[in-house]
Amino acid sequence: MSDRDGIKQAARKAAFARRAAAHKLDDGAGARHLRDVLRAWRGVPVAGYLPIRTEIDPRPAMAEAAKHGPVAVPVIVGPGRPLLFSRWAPDCTLRDGPFGAMVPEVDDFLEPEVLIVPLVAFDRAGGRLGYGGGFYDRTLERLRAQRPTVAIGFAYAAQETEALPLEATDQPLDMVVTEAGVIGIGD
Repeated sequence: MSDRDGIKQAARKAAFARRAAAHKLDDGAGARHLRDVLRAWRGVPVAGYLPIRTEIDPRPAMAEAAKHGPVAVPVIVGPGRPLLFSRWAPDCTLRDGPFGAMVPEVDDFLEPEVLIVPLVAFDRAGGRLGYGGGFYDRTLERLRAQRPTVAIGFAYAAQETEALPLEATDQPLDMVVTEAGVIGIGD
């Protein structure tokens, strides 16, 4: 294990603990802030996610966005590959997907222009520490090469950290939404 890998592993461990503590206090404020942010992109294809473990839950904001335009969730198609996004609705039938995430039973893929991105830790410079598979980094790189694509980190405020051990392949967030409000990158 390299020094960078060890630093990332330690950062993830600390952030997971902070996220678990914040999750116990979740009252839905983060989803309300996210709903307000997504109003700026009504009708634009949005990708959210179906939460696993102690991830903050974007589904209330996704349900509101689905009233105005297409919403999708990520589908992992294999290691080292970008994510695909399958159309989601609040009442759609789901099936088990990789890593314990649920996915729509019927694949109906679309290309989002706005991504709600889960994370383990973030910083105010737009850095994001994920689970380590690089799925969102590869996906954002591919989408941003085609057209402007907005990445909205969604997390608990407790997941913020001063600085992250980032690499050149890490794709930046455009903003972060937490239960405490919206953080513009560079604020």
